[in-house]
Amino acid sequence: MELVELYTLIEFCKNKRTYIQTHNIPDPDAIGSAFGLQQLFRQLGIETTLCYDGNMDKLSAAKMLKAFNIIMFSKNELAGILNDNDCIICVDSQPFGGNITDLTGIEIATIDHHPIVENTLNTDFVFKDIRITGSCCSIIAEYYTLLEKEPDTATATALLHGIKMDTLNFTRGVTDLDIKMYRFLNRLADNSILMQLDTNTLAFSDLKSYSSAISNIQVFGTLGISHIPFPCPDSMVAIVADFILSLIEIDVAVIYNDRAEGVKFSVRSERPDIDAGKLVTEALFGLGRGGGHATMAGGFVPAEVFASLGSYKGNAINERFINAMKTVQQ
Repeated sequence: MELVELYTLIEFCKNKRTYIQTHNIPDPDAIGSAFGLQQLFRQLGIETTLCYDGNMDKLSAAKMLKAFNIIMFSKNELAGILNDNDCIICVDSQPFGGNITDLTGIEIATIDHHPIVENTLNTDFVFKDIRITGSCCSIIAEYYTLLEKEPDTATATALLHGIKMDTLNFTRGVTDLDIKMYRFLNRLADNSILMQLDTNTLAFSDLKSYSSAISNIQVFGTLGISHIPFPCPDSMVAIVADFILSLIEIDVAVIYNDRAEGVKFSVRSERPDIDAGKLVTEALFGLGRGGGHATMAGGFVPAEVFASLGSYKGNAINERFINAMKTVQQ
C-alpha cells in the first residue's frame, strides 16, 4: 500500500460526511479497526461516524464498546439520516463480500484482510487496501506508523485486542505485519484492560451451546461436524468451533447454528491442504454464501433454502462438507 494512496483517501474525506462501516454483526477485529481508523482521522481533523447492521453480539463486542466508550450506530438508527452523497469506508469487509449490508451512500473505500472478491477487483474505489493478514486491526495500526502518528492508550489497546482475538492470541493466521504491529502497539496499550477483555467472556447460559455441540458432534476421519439447534451469538459459534478444533482427533471443524432467519456456519481448519474459506464456499454452493481465510471461515444459508433439504438436513450437510473436503484438498 502506497502512502500517497492513503493521503488521497484522507484528502477526499475532508469536509464530507463520512461513515466507517464494519461487516454485519461486528466482532472485536471489526470494531477495533473501525475505532482505530476513526481516531486516526480525528487526529487529522476529520470526524467520522461508525456504523453496522445486525444485532450487536452480547459477548466480546459489547464488552469492547463499553471498555473504550465506542459509539456505533446501527442501520436502523441511521434510517432517514444517511443520504446518497455520504461517503462510506468499509473496514474488515468488502462491499460485495456477502457479509455487509448496502447502506445509503457511496462506498469510497474498502480496507480488509480477507481474500479479495471478484466484484471488488472490478470496482474503482478512491482507496482500496486488501491483503491477507491475521487481523484487519494490523492494517489500521500500520497507517499510524506510515503517517508517523501515535494512537492514544484506548485506541492502541482496542487495536491490540482486535489483533489478539482474530489471531487466537497469535496462534492462527499470523503474518509478519501482525507481529510488527503487536510490537508497535504493546508499549502503548493498557494490559489491565486487555486482561479484563480476555476474561469473563462467557455467560452461564452459554454452557448450553457447548453441551449441545458436544452432544451432537459427528466425526468423519479428522472432520468434526456439530449442530447447535437454537440461536446463539456469532462469537459463541466461533468459540465452539475453536473448542471442537482443539480435540486431538479433529483438524477441520464445522459448527452450524439455527436462527430464525437461517443457519450460520463457522469453519476452522488446521490442515495446510484444506482451505476453510474454500471449503465452506464449496459446501454451501447453491444453498447460501460462504468464505473466509485458510484457517477460519463462515457461511450462511437462508431459512427457506435450508428447509428445502428435507427431513434429514443433518445428513445433507454432512455429505456436502465431506464431498467438499475431497474437492478443495490441495
